[in-house]
Amino acid sequence: MKRTLMVLALAAAVVSANAQVKNASAAEAAVAKAKADVDNPKKATKYATWAKYGQTLLDAYNSPAGNGWLNATKAELQIVLGNDKPVSTEVVQLPSGTFEKEVYAARNYYYTDGVLSFIEITKPVIPDALSQAADAYAEAAKLDEKGAKAKELNAAFSTIAGKFNEEAYTSYYLGDFASASKNFEDAARVAAMAPAAQVDSNAVYNAGFTAWLSGNHARAMEFLNRCLEIGYLMDGDVYAKLADASEKAGNPEKALEYLEEGFQKFPQNQGILVGLINNYLSNDNGNTDRLFELLGEAKKNEPNNASLYYVEGNICSQLGKIDEAVAAYDQCSVIDPGYVFGFIGKGQMFYNEAVKYVEEAQEADDQHYLALVDKSDAALEKCVEPFEIAYEKLTDDATKLAVAEYLKLACYRLSSKSPEYEAKYNMYNDIVKAGTQQ
Repeated sequence: MKRTLMVLALAAAVVSANAQVKNASAAEAAVAKAKADVDNPKKATKYATWAKYGQTLLDAYNSPAGNGWLNATKAELQIVLGNDKPVSTEVVQLPSGTFEKEVYAARNYYYTDGVLSFIEITKPVIPDALSQAADAYAEAAKLDEKGAKAKELNAAFSTIAGKFNEEAYTSYYLGDFASASKNFEDAARVAAMAPAAQVDSNAVYNAGFTAWLSGNHARAMEFLNRCLEIGYLMDGDVYAKLADASEKAGNPEKALEYLEEGFQKFPQNQGILVGLINNYLSNDNGNTDRLFELLGEAKKNEPNNASLYYVEGNICSQLGKIDEAVAAYDQCSVIDPGYVFGFIGKGQMFYNEAVKYVEEAQEADDQHYLALVDKSDAALEKCVEPFEIAYEKLTDDATKLAVAEYLKLACYRLSSKSPEYEAKYNMYNDIVKAGTQQ
């Protein structure tokens, strides 16, 4: 499914088809009956009473969703749903992409390319049924003093946590980040309630990430700091988000602490790198010497790590130090001839420089227009060779295709200069066409 949002940590669970669900009135009646039992002082002392109440609440939660399941195809659902037909169908544009939306009496199904992506419940049978179900199973667990029902309880809490995760992803896709954060929090809370006391690190991170998206910086820091405590660092993204939240909360000193700690552990993380540059430029009178001190320390620890020179090239590139960036990118292949990202970084730097000159030319007067266009073409010519070297060395198809796209665009702009560039444009254009059609 196409995403225009930043990516959440993906849950590891596989979503399977729901069991046959009860209709709303039957589900509501079952909850009422089970509730009467837990309100009965004699019956409330039994494990089975609370477990049944929890299950009826889960059934009530599932009821409005119908018999559809995530990742089902339309063809599969036409068979399963039978006479349960949508009242209307429309194409909608959401923050997360374009979907075909089927509207039912109590739910909406959202499809991407004929596959059910998520389900939105519009008329729940019992408000807050999932939390009530978790509480019911918690009461049941208290009565299972010998742990005889631990397996059953673990499964129940796992199911409820999974449903909270589904609710959270639905809110995320709909652009309601605050609700997504709350549901992810509940998913983590319920997972920890089980006898096995699971730590759902995905849910903890996602609660912080979606709070960050919603602009709730204090909440974002609460959950992202919890990620640090449990060692769930998302290749450094946790540090980058913590720093950004701290900066926006008015604490640039704490932001810098997170960035420097994160940089020492994940020097290749672009979010940390950009954050460091912006922090030093904004809060340290333009002094970026500390960046190179940190990088120097990393090089001492790993003198043969070519990626550190790639990072140095990126820093110099973003600071406008082109010659220094070229030297750093070139050093990557000196240290490790098989390391391709130095060539990619060098190509991207010159390509971005060409784009910058084009944008300046569009705003320039006639006197300066042609000079800026010439500068753009010169930068494009410089990007072709490193991109072509990278293309030949790459084995990853997706990255190879991305480099071919850069080469296609650069050679198209240069094709009027010589037949050589025109031939290269045609070649890379064919490569991109073939790759995007797969």
